[in-house]
Amino acid sequence: MSATVIQFVIENMAPLMFVSLIMFMLIGYPVAFALAANGIVFGLLGIELGLLPPQLFQALPDRVYGVMSNETLLAVPFFTFMGLVLERSGMAEDLLDTIGQLFGPIRGGLAYAVVLVGAMLAATTGVVAASVISMGLISLPIMLRYGYDKRLASGVIAAAGTLAQIIPPSLVLIIMADQLGKSVGDMYKGALIPGLVLTGFYALYVLGISVVRPTHAPALPPQARALRGSKLLLRVLTALLPPLLLIFLVLGTIFLGIATPTEGGAMGATGALLLALARRRMTMSLLSQALQSTARLTTFVVFILVGARVFSLAFYGVNGHLWVEHLLQALPGGQIGFLIAVNLLIFVLAFFLDFFELSFIIVPLLAPVAQKLGIDLIWFGVLLAVNMQTSFMHPPFGFALFYLRSVAPKSVKSSDIYWGAVPFVLIQIVMVALIIAFPKLVTGNLEGMKANAYQIESFAPGEAPSEDDDPTRAFMERMAGH
Repeated sequence: MSATVIQFVIENMAPLMFVSLIMFMLIGYPVAFALAANGIVFGLLGIELGLLPPQLFQALPDRVYGVMSNETLLAVPFFTFMGLVLERSGMAEDLLDTIGQLFGPIRGGLAYAVVLVGAMLAATTGVVAASVISMGLISLPIMLRYGYDKRLASGVIAAAGTLAQIIPPSLVLIIMADQLGKSVGDMYKGALIPGLVLTGFYALYVLGISVVRPTHAPALPPQARALRGSKLLLRVLTALLPPLLLIFLVLGTIFLGIATPTEGGAMGATGALLLALARRRMTMSLLSQALQSTARLTTFVVFILVGARVFSLAFYGVNGHLWVEHLLQALPGGQIGFLIAVNLLIFVLAFFLDFFELSFIIVPLLAPVAQKLGIDLIWFGVLLAVNMQTSFMHPPFGFALFYLRSVAPKSVKSSDIYWGAVPFVLIQIVMVALIIAFPKLVTGNLEGMKANAYQIESFAPGEAPSEDDDPTRAFMERMAGH
C-alpha cells in the first residue's frame, strides 16, 4: 500500500471497522462471524501498522470467559424454554378461544382478544415468534371467516405478537440490561408501564377502526358464540387463571425482590412444565422440540455475544469508542439532539438488523455517551427497546411479518400484511416520543430513581460519571504504560 493509503487507514481505522461490519451484515454474512472476523482482521492490521500492541489478543480469553460466566444470561434459556412449552401445550389456543368468546358480541371483539392475548403471551413467553405464529395459525382464519379486513387482521396479529419484545419477561430487556450493565429487574420495572400503554394504544386503534369502518371489524354472529353463562365462566377460570398465576410467580417475585430474573425464569420454566402436565399435553416430542429450540436460540445469542466481544476488543484498541463519543457529542441540541439522532439511527438500522444485532453492536457504543450526557441508562434502555420493537414490524424485512406470512392463508397477500403493519409502526413511533416527553412512564415505576431521566448530576471539576470497568480499556491503558 502507498504511504497515503496507509496514513488514511491509520487515521480512520474505527470508521472503517464500523462500515466494514455493516457491509458484511447487509450482504447476509452471519452476524456472529462478521463481528469476530472484523475484530480479528482489523486487530491484526492494527498490530501490523503499529497502532496496537502485539499482546492485544491476550485479553481475548478473559472476555470470552466473561460471557460464559455471566449469570444474567442464564435467564435467556429459562424464559425461552418456558415460552416454547406453553406455546406448544396449547395455552395460546385456549386463551384466544376464551377471550374471543368474551369479546365476541362487540365490534372488533376478535381484534381486542388478539391484543389482550398478545399481552398475556408476552408476559408468559417473552418470545415474539411463538406469539405471532400461534395467533396467526389460530386467529387469522377465524377473523377472515367472519369478515375482518385482511390488513387489520394481519396488522393486529403481528403487532400484538411483538409485545413480547417490551413486556417483561422480554428477552431483549435481558440483553439490554446486560449490555448497559444494569439490573434486569430494574429494566423490567421500567418497561412495564410503557408496555401496557402500548397495549392500550393498539386497542384504541382497533376501537377507532370499529367506529369509523365497522364493516372492517364486525362482531361475532350469535351462532359463533358457543360458550355462555356457567360454561363461559368455567372456561375463564380454567384458561385464564393458570397463566395469570404463572405471571405473578415469575414477574411478581422479581418485582418484589424475592427472586432474581434468573431464579424467576427457572420458576417459570418449572411452572410451564407443570401446566403442560396438568393439561395432559406434555409429551416427549413436545419436550424434545422445546429443548432443541431453546438450545438453538441460546447458542445463537452466546455466539453473537462472543463475536461482539472480539469486535469490541479491536474497536476499543483503536479508540473507536472515542470516535463514537466525539461524533455523537458533537451533535447539536445536547441531550434532545442526541436522543433524536440515536432514535432515527435505530429506526433506520431496524430495517436491516434485528434486536439482537442492534443490542450487541449499537447499544454498547451509545451507552457511554448517554451516561456522559446525564441520561439514566434504565430509561435509555427502555426507550431503545421500544424503538427496536419496530425491527419486527418494518416492511418488508420485519421478522414478525415473515412469521405471519409463513402461516397466513394464501388469500392474504404479502402487501396486505405490510400495509396492515404500517399503522402499528406509527403507533410505536408515537410511543417513543411519549417516553421522551414523559420520562416518568419509565422512571415512575422505579423506587429511588430520579424523576427526570435527563437530569445531569453534579460532579467535581474534571470528574466524569462513573462507568463500569472495561477489561479491554484497562488492558490498553496498561499496554500504554498508564
